[in-house]
Formats: sequence, structure tokens, C-alpha cells
Amino acid sequence: MKKIKNYKELIQLNNQYNNLIKFRNADKNSSDKIEILVCGGTGCKASNSDKIIENLEKEIEYNNLNDKVKVIKTGCFGFCAQGPIIKITPQNIFYIKVSEEDAKEIIKSHIIDGVIVERLLYENPSTKEKIAKMEDIPFYKKQRRIALKNCGTIDPENILEAIAANEYLALGKVLTEMTEDKVIDMVTKSGLRGRGGGGFPTGKKWEATRKSKNNIKYVICNADEGDPGAFMDRSILEGDPHSMAICGYAIGASKGYIYIRAEYPLAINRLQIAIGQAKEYGLLGKNILGTGFDFDIEIRYGAGAFVCGEATALIHSIEGSRGEPTMKPPRTSESGLWKKPTCVNNVETFANINKIIINGSKWYSSIGTLKSTGTKVFALAGKIKNVGLVEVPMGLTIRELIYDIGGGIKDNKKFKGVQTGGPSGGCIPAKYLDLPIEYDTLTEIGSMMGSGGFIVMDEDNCMVDIAKFYLEFTVEESCGKCTPCRIGNRRLLELLNKIIEGKGEEEDIDNLKNLSDVIKSASLCGLGESAPNPVLSTLNFFAEEYKEHIYDKKCRSGQCKNLIDYKITDKCIGCTKCSRVCPQSCISGKTKVKHEIDTTKCIKCGTCIDICPIKAIIKG
Repeated sequence: MKKIKNYKELIQLNNQYNNLIKFRNADKNSSDKIEILVCGGTGCKASNSDKIIENLEKEIEYNNLNDKVKVIKTGCFGFCAQGPIIKITPQNIFYIKVSEEDAKEIIKSHIIDGVIVERLLYENPSTKEKIAKMEDIPFYKKQRRIALKNCGTIDPENILEAIAANEYLALGKVLTEMTEDKVIDMVTKSGLRGRGGGGFPTGKKWEATRKSKNNIKYVICNADEGDPGAFMDRSILEGDPHSMAICGYAIGASKGYIYIRAEYPLAINRLQIAIGQAKEYGLLGKNILGTGFDFDIEIRYGAGAFVCGEATALIHSIEGSRGEPTMKPPRTSESGLWKKPTCVNNVETFANINKIIINGSKWYSSIGTLKSTGTKVFALAGKIKNVGLVEVPMGLTIRELIYDIGGGIKDNKKFKGVQTGGPSGGCIPAKYLDLPIEYDTLTEIGSMMGSGGFIVMDEDNCMVDIAKFYLEFTVEESCGKCTPCRIGNRRLLELLNKIIEGKGEEEDIDNLKNLSDVIKSASLCGLGESAPNPVLSTLNFFAEEYKEHIYDKKCRSGQCKNLIDYKITDKCIGCTKCSRVCPQSCISGKTKVKHEIDTTKCIKCGTCIDICPIKAIIKG
């Protein structure tokens, strides 16, 4: 290995390794060489993908296939519900739910005998057809991977593969062919908006920092990602940890910081490797590619405080102070880290930059919609069949995301709502299923894009309880600096608990609305301003559930224990299983005779419902 001295050498290295990536994306066997790409993201690693790799390599060694077959650990493929995943190239065969024991059969059948292991292929639940190619699986058909382009394709711990995938060509192009203003103009014309939550135009933020007069400026990559159910940025860092320096060049900064929560050990490890290799190859540090541009990156760890996703709180944390927000103005573009102009963007935002520089602003702005260009990465979670990570063009409808890509609701239950934007977002009901997913459309109905959490709820979810769940999170995560957030949100939570416990009163609904409005208008930062959104959106779209809780003392979803009783129906066959597991001994009855529940003793733990073989116990 030697340092890359200039852009010409970078292009030569790119050309030398570029066929590697083309080979992996090929649709037919055009080479004697075979590569087995194994998902090495957090989800698949938790399901023993490292052991699968070990067993594959043992079988390759045993069968003397080292010259022909290579195993590559990649980032996340996104289809988390079907992991562990492997993809065999260049035939592009996609195997799901692979176990360590399957390694021997894959090598023997697929690699040696040329026979696809059909039982490991994805089966279309509608047609029962086995699907061999990744791109033919419904989960991937409507996706367009830009930020996630290299996740599942390259080895994130080998910078040569990143170079082969054009990840550093953009930097070379910028440093040798473009002025700082031209870079910012291209980002601005692309229409890229910040993917961290608020959707502020990225080009405008870069331009504001560029124009701030100071000889020292900073770039910060916000990788804190604290929303419940969100794992977009973590997966990008685990699968493709290369970007950021272009922003430094554009705004006039020579130092960047990646602020990442310490709970992301795999992402941190791969970032450390990527930064170390970039320095070794001369793509970070002093005089990058012989252009005179200096840029270095340092990793700083967060302790898991949600409020540190807010730019000023994040900056204070990096400085070693308590992670609390400060009033704006001044903006961070004027006075940020150590009072110097600072540009803060999240991981997904930076992941789009290289592609925009290589392909142009017109290419990017042609994707998505007029006001929300490009794509968005979402973490599908909750009551959805295809849990995972997806990237879709802006403007795709909620229905398409849930049913065409997500596969619909688990157990074919009725869709009730979806929470977008995490604790800062709102709950969107079924009547908006055909709403295009854009920044402005979501804001107009009381939700928000956020960083990309997309949590689906079904008929069994109580929307009052959902509002309480998110509010509990924000109350816990409030830094306590301002009174509206510290005290106001706690009072909101007390009102919700009162309603859920069956003690709600008529005036509570007005109190919830009025208090929410005060918190939104008077809080210091985005956490407090947006904390009431789950309450307001559920009050708006699911008002009948609040009224049932208050006036009828009922919870239609059976989630609020104080508002339900367990009943044994006439379906009971008297098998006695429920009475034997009941921790309160409150179920009685003879064998083969319908049992009864003493509701005065019942703690509604649900054990009897879980064990009943014929579902004869219901919540009423």
C-alpha cells in the first residue's frame, strides 16, 4: 500500500478495482470466480452470521476451492425479517434465513454441483413462488438505493472496495475540478434536504457556514440516532462508512467530528477502520491528493441522550459540557463548536453527497418530488411483516411502503396507524394511506419525516397508550433546562396516565390540547417543541378512543389493564391449562367443564390467553 498522490492515481486505482463491483452486480455467470456476500450488519451478526462465514470458509478450504470462491462480509441488505442473508455472485442468487448448518449444503450443492438450494430462497407469500434474484423480491422492487447503494455490496472494512464503488472519486473531482461555491451550488440545485429530522435544505446550510467569516470552521456528522425503532444511520455506517470530507472543502473546514452513540460498537469499529485506512491512503489528513486541502476526522462518543441529537446540545456534549440546547440565534453556522462556524448534518445526508457529485444535481432532483427530491431511508418496524431497512423515492405513498414493500400487517390484522418521525412525530390513521411521503405532506397532517422511523400499528394497539409510550420516552430524555419541557411534558404524562387508569374526566381532553400548545410554543429546543405531537395527533385522529377511555371506561384494544376484564367464553373445553399456569390462582373449574375467572384477583398478566389452545379467553 502506498499513499495516493493525486486524482490521476485515484482514477487508476478505481479502474483497477471497478470490475469487482460490476462483477457483484452481474446477472449471469461471466467469470469462474464466485463470491459469497454475507450480511455482517448488527441484526444478522446477532443471528450468528459470523459463524456462517466461519463454516463457509471451512467448507471452501476442505473442498480446495480457495482459488475459486471467496466469502465477503458486507453491511446490511435491509431485509432484516429474513436474516441472516447471503448473496452469491455473479449469479445474484439470494438466500434467506441461513443457518450455520446450511454452509455445507450451500458449498456442496450450489458451488460444486451448480444446483440452487431452493429451500433457502424467498417464497412469495401470495403466489408461493420461489424467487432466486434479490431484485425480483417484492420487498426490493419499489426501492431505489442511493444512500444504501453500497450496503450489502462492499466489504466495509476494505477501503479498496469503497474506491472501486466510486466513493472517493467524488472527493477527487471536487478537489481538482470544482470551486467551493460550485460544490455548494450543485448540492443546492439537487434539492437535498437534511435527513436528520427537520428537512432544512442542505445547500443553504453549507452556504451559510461558508459565508461565516472565521479562519476556523468545523463539520459534524450527527450519528446519534436515538429514535425508538430507528436504525438507518447505524446501518449506513456499518455498511458504507465513507463520506464527509466534501463538506469540509465546501465550507472551508479542516476538521470534522463524528458524534456517535457508544451503543453502536460495530458502527464505531468500522468507522475507526475506515478513517485509519483513509489516512494510510492519503484520502484524509494533510494535503489530500496533492491539492493542498487538509481534512481530518475525529470520533466522539455520546452516552445515549436523545436530546443530543439536537445540534447545540450535541455540540456542548462534544465540548465536554452537559448536553443541553441553547437558544437560537446565533445558528451553529455562525457560532457552533467552540464558538466557531459549524455545519451539522446527519449520516444519511452525507451518504447522498458523493452520488450527487458523481451523477449531478439534475439526476438527483429528477428523483422524488418537486419539494422533496431524492430518496429516503426508513426503518420499518412494529406490526409489519417485512421488518427492515428500505430506501424509496420521495413521493411513494404510505400504502405502497406498508403493503407493497412491507408485506402488510402481521397476522393479516387491520391497519390502525403508523408513527413517523419517532417521538417527535405523529400517528397517521388509515385514511391517509394514499398520502405521498414528503416533508411537507407529513407536516401538514401533524406528523413529520424525522430521521426515518416508521412504526406500524394494528387493531390491537391502543392509541392513548401509544401516546403515553412516546411521551414517557421524551419525559425521560428531557434535559430539564427549560420549564415547558421539564414540567409541562410530565403534566401531560400524568393526564394520560389518569385517563388510562380509568380516572379520566371530561375536561382532560381540553387540558391535554391546551398544555400541548403551550409546550410547543414555549420550549427551548426541538425535543420540547415536538414532544406533544403524538398526543395531539392521536387526539386529532383517534378522538373516539380517548372518549371511550374517559366516558365509557373502556379500552377497545384491550391494552389498558384498568379498563378491561378477562372472560372465558363458551368455547372453553375445560382442559385446565389456564388454571394451572395462573399466578394468582383465580381460574377455577372442573376438567371438561367451562372454567371461570375471579376478576377481583386477576392481575391481567395474559398468561392464560397465551396458553389457551383454542383461544377461549378474551379481553372484554
